[in-house]
Amino acid sequence: MSNERELAGRVAIVTGAGRNIGRAIALALAEAGAAVAVNGRANRASVEAVVGEIAAKGGKALAVMADVTDEAAVERMAAATVERFGGIDILVNNAAVRPEQPLETMSLAEWRSVLSVVLDGAFLTVKAALPHLRKSGAGAVLNIGGVSGHTGTKHRAHVVTAKAGLVGLTRALSHDLAEAKVTANCIVPGLIDTAREPNARLSHHHNVAKTLAGRFGLPQEIAAAVRFLAGPDARYITGQTLHVNGGVYLG
Repeated sequence: MSNERELAGRVAIVTGAGRNIGRAIALALAEAGAAVAVNGRANRASVEAVVGEIAAKGGKALAVMADVTDEAAVERMAAATVERFGGIDILVNNAAVRPEQPLETMSLAEWRSVLSVVLDGAFLTVKAALPHLRKSGAGAVLNIGGVSGHTGTKHRAHVVTAKAGLVGLTRALSHDLAEAKVTANCIVPGLIDTAREPNARLSHHHNVAKTLAGRFGLPQEIAAAVRFLAGPDARYITGQTLHVNGGVYLG
């Protein structure tokens, strides 16, 4: 499939796409021929770098800075994408935050801050893109889950809850959007080798879990799953949760 351009003429939005898994997804969709709106919240330089990578390979990309918890900003992001590329066919909800904190010290505001990015953000981006996804004729929503939403882990009650909620949202969307020929699926990464902030430590889950594959996964391996589910060969797949985790969790 890597030599094909099966998404030529399609338009994608990828949230949280300035680095790591989001960056890999944006690059993979562009390689497949899609025009890509590359979203970030604060780090414009990283978003512009991804846009530059896509452009350097002859692809089409647009930097769209927006906080996915801000409804007006999300609507502007969708409008800018449509203005530049003419529509929206693929939406990848990748934006997330994954702080660690013991439950007993977690405030309601801290709880809500995580659910707001992961769940409210996915809801708002779907709402903003929905009229265009319905027009697509072959639209696709891809939600990026997390393996801890299935296994649980310490000190991440908010993250586990939010990621588990994405599975429910995916199933609901598959029903609501089926008549418009829009698929909705959830890709669940597990133990992926991603760049971290300086001095950041591995999460409890990363420290204790072991994969059957004997290694951490690569962002590109998540991106390959997204590319497939966004493409023409996956039109009979909807409402599903696909685990890409090297066997760390058998769902």
